[in-house]
Amino acid sequence: MFAVAVMTPFFFVGFDVVPQTAGEADVSMRFLGMVISVSVAFAALFYIAVIWAAGSSVPTATLADSTLPAAKAMAIVYGSDVAGTVMALAGLAGILTSWNGFILGASRAIYALAESHMLPDQLARVHSKYNTPSNAVLLVGFVAGLAPLFGEQMLVWVVNAGGFGLVIAWVMVVISFFVLRRREPEMDRPFRLPAGRFIGGVALLLSLFFVTLYLPGSPLALAWPYEWGIIVGWILLGVGLIAINGGLPAQSEAEVHMLEQSD
Repeated sequence: MFAVAVMTPFFFVGFDVVPQTAGEADVSMRFLGMVISVSVAFAALFYIAVIWAAGSSVPTATLADSTLPAAKAMAIVYGSDVAGTVMALAGLAGILTSWNGFILGASRAIYALAESHMLPDQLARVHSKYNTPSNAVLLVGFVAGLAPLFGEQMLVWVVNAGGFGLVIAWVMVVISFFVLRRREPEMDRPFRLPAGRFIGGVALLLSLFFVTLYLPGSPLALAWPYEWGIIVGWILLGVGLIAINGGLPAQSEAEVHMLEQSD
């Protein structure tokens, strides 16, 4: 179960596209907060349903020998290879929509970093006609287009290394949640998390637990040099880009004064 758990953070990455694209959405912030919560819940239910349906329909040994277990289960249940092909096509469509979501979210994240001068300013360019971060879209689209050429094994390394980065981000988000609750108790919060401190505490413990699954000493630790190499290379790339662009953005005098007042 833990071997599967190591890969699941990557499966739940799609919901973060919602806040990344919030600046282009003509809806209330409260609605966006609800959308994120609902999307995470539906993602969990979807994965549970797929695993339960395939696992309860076909013997485990049969699924283990198949490269596409869900499609194999569908073909056996309906007694038709056509049903299995339809399931495989549905899975392919799901991958393409996820790919599209990655390009959308990653390009907006890169745009935000470039606008804060943490990445080259050229990536903050907005298209004059479509009002989209065109250079960031082109960069992410180019890299995403190359990704399938590296093969299945590379995909496993990227998923595992990416999962570690995601759980680190989860920890940082929960810590930021507590810091903002302390420093900015009167901040306007259109969407307030029910039982916020309790849920935040549980989220922090679970996120830290996931972090330990990837670390050396764990039976499921990331593999050296491939997976750890991806992480080290990613860190060096980030540090290098920040250094090239003059370091982290300094806080404005207003922000510093606000933090001093809250302390």
